[in-house]
Amino acid sequence: MHISYHIGAHCTDEDQLIKSLLKNPDVMVNEGIAVPAPSRYRQLVSNAVNTLGGQKASPDTQDVLLEAMLDTDSAERIVLSHENFMGAPRAAVDGDVLYPKARDKTFALRNLFPDAKVEFFMAVRDPATWVPALHAKLTDTPFPHFRASIEPEAFLWSEVVRDIREANPDSPITVWCNEDTAMIWPEVMHEVAGIDPQVQLMGGFDVLARIMAREGVKRLRTYLGTHPPANEIQRRRVLAAFLDKYAIDEQIEEEIDLPGWPPELVESLTAAYEDDMLEVARIPGVTLLTA
Repeated sequence: MHISYHIGAHCTDEDQLIKSLLKNPDVMVNEGIAVPAPSRYRQLVSNAVNTLGGQKASPDTQDVLLEAMLDTDSAERIVLSHENFMGAPRAAVDGDVLYPKARDKTFALRNLFPDAKVEFFMAVRDPATWVPALHAKLTDTPFPHFRASIEPEAFLWSEVVRDIREANPDSPITVWCNEDTAMIWPEVMHEVAGIDPQVQLMGGFDVLARIMAREGVKRLRTYLGTHPPANEIQRRRVLAAFLDKYAIDEQIEEEIDLPGWPPELVESLTAAYEDDMLEVARIPGVTLLTA
């Protein structure tokens, strides 16, 4: 059995992965993949992680978990997704550290099914926009107070990924940048589900549709239907051309006007983020999906 854990990060997916995969019930059944509804496992998994504290789940505990999650006993892969798998939003940053609980939380998740093949999947985001978005989830904390408690200049996603790898050396990790998601969403879906790229999936335009005018999406579908791309590179070139023409500016250009968050800091954080992605790509056992 395979377990695909989609572990966040916050302010990247908003449950879109599960929604998109669930548009393909027949494919999932045919491929032996279970995508249970989040309500069937999120609290259950959280309770199990807290109770076991990283210890391996017994066969009886595993049976209880699987019975609660699934309606079938023939699933070869289970996809579980929650942005809080590495901690709630308040635990996402601590001073100069991103996701300080990532190591322990993922180790505990891996040990819920100790005999399964476990993979972790994670979207990351430029701290220049991610920090303000995370703060928006903490509505009772004024931004200046939140800003004073963190050191975003030191935030490195590569450290989070290394922590997860060191805690789970037998579990591959797949990472992608939230900024690239619209272009690579079909690939993300296939990777998480463990499905051959040649298998057609519904929902491949779900993220693109958020940032492209409806007319553009309609014309893109028609164009791809009459001019099937020969490969992934060609497909992305087509997407880029349509985005250039039909993108919704306010959806792709984020204006940030917050106290203590000047433009020069935004530029510095973005540059550091781009360099950090090069480090992520170099970590053994990690696959970085790029556009």
